[in-house]
Amino acid sequence: MAKTEPARGARPARKPSSASTARAARRPASAKTDAPYHHGALREALLEAAERVLERDGLAGLTLRAVAREAGVSHAAPTHHFGDLAGLVSELAAIGFRQFNAAMASACDTATTPLGRALARPKAYVAYAEAHPGMYGLMFRTERLDYSRPSLHEAAEASFAGLANAVGAMRQEQISGDALTLNQGAAIARAWSMVHGFTMLLLDGRLTDILERTPKGTTAEQLLEAMLTSPMTGKPPGS
Repeated sequence: MAKTEPARGARPARKPSSASTARAARRPASAKTDAPYHHGALREALLEAAERVLERDGLAGLTLRAVAREAGVSHAAPTHHFGDLAGLVSELAAIGFRQFNAAMASACDTATTPLGRALARPKAYVAYAEAHPGMYGLMFRTERLDYSRPSLHEAAEASFAGLANAVGAMRQEQISGDALTLNQGAAIARAWSMVHGFTMLLLDGRLTDILERTPKGTTAEQLLEAMLTSPMTGKPPGS
């Protein structure tokens, strides 16, 4: 028995099968090859993750740890790239403003009539907010943002310049965003207040009651267009 039974550990190794050899060939040589981000792409990946968290969980759920979890990286990664939460949300808001500006510019470029161009910007404004409610809300949370960051300052200024130019086109005059007359400032504030107020009411579900009282099938976009094109009737008080 002692002569015929092989000793433990002396058993010859089995020759690997062709399937296991193929699996080994496909296996990464090191953990580094599994890393999803290379060449500085982690910053962009973190911002993309932050936008997903924002739209899914709202501003209250947007934390550095939540963003790191969403991106699948260490908790220290967002701090390394943005410093703190204010830095992260400010850079995210800058992306929002750039997307926002591009959407309105594209809508104006495709309009073919003067009225169409006049309505294109406010319609695109509302459409962007509906498609990205979390991002839109963040863009106007001034107390959470650091406007000293160049990217956010430039994007927000470009948005205001677009609004000023649109109002100037309607007034058939050149408007400089740096120096406004009282009437120009009032015209910009009126246009912005109307569209921003409409957008917030729409996002909060507060226009449902009005839409239910209008002719069947009336959409929010039709209500916006009527609001922008219908002249105010009646005489001012005391006239």
